[in-house]
Amino acid sequence: MNASRDLPGNLLESLKSLGLTKYEALVYIGLLRVAGATATEIHETSGVPRASVYPVLDRLVQKELVSVSHTTPKRFDAIPPDQGVENLMRRIESDAESAREALNALYREKVPEARGTQELIWTVYGEENIKTRLAEMFRSAELSVEVLAACDLLEENVLPILNAVPGSVQVDIVTDSWQGEQPSGFGIHILPLAARCEAYSPQGKLLPYEKSGVFLVDNARTLLWLGSSGEQPSALYSESAGFVQFVRRHIASVAERARAAVQ
Repeated sequence: MNASRDLPGNLLESLKSLGLTKYEALVYIGLLRVAGATATEIHETSGVPRASVYPVLDRLVQKELVSVSHTTPKRFDAIPPDQGVENLMRRIESDAESAREALNALYREKVPEARGTQELIWTVYGEENIKTRLAEMFRSAELSVEVLAACDLLEENVLPILNAVPGSVQVDIVTDSWQGEQPSGFGIHILPLAARCEAYSPQGKLLPYEKSGVFLVDNARTLLWLGSSGEQPSALYSESAGFVQFVRRHIASVAERARAAVQ
């Protein structure tokens, strides 16, 4: 019996993407069509081989998609689809979180390969990829986060993910202007370079692009975000000591010149 031939569109594939095998999907769909079915009836309705029905039912009970009676013979009912899909999504989210924690543990424990004096600088393309990398940097911060960024970039992209920084970490932000209330947990330094620092920065800007920024975490990891209106941004990310030192000096130099200009 080919019970799958009259199923809507890509229903089987959709259920597989939620973690079901083909047989599990067919049994669940078959149970939605009948009430209180026995294993034999499920075999006839779903087309799943008789020997496979009980193992499949056991797995569906564990996945909270099927309920079972305590009668003789046992009868099985499908959990309503809204609740069933919600149960599957909850399992997926739980499994994903467990996998994330395990993978992060492996990532933190990895030993850098011997590369001689080579210092790696990675290029990151696209706004979402850059924000994801920044959020990872912020979450892992232990001591300090330093930000030198244009106001537009801060407001539109950076402030929402700065909340990932642990509360015990010092956060210092240098920017050219600020709109609205300043967050109490951050050190905000407003440096109006546009009016006073034409000699140090093109067109008196804090940074050479409308949407650009420099980020330094724990004096160990750094990211340079380069973007302009209407263009897809890119970034440079590195954990190399030389590049981090260059960025640290750059942030200190800009802040020092800006403070001198407004005195």
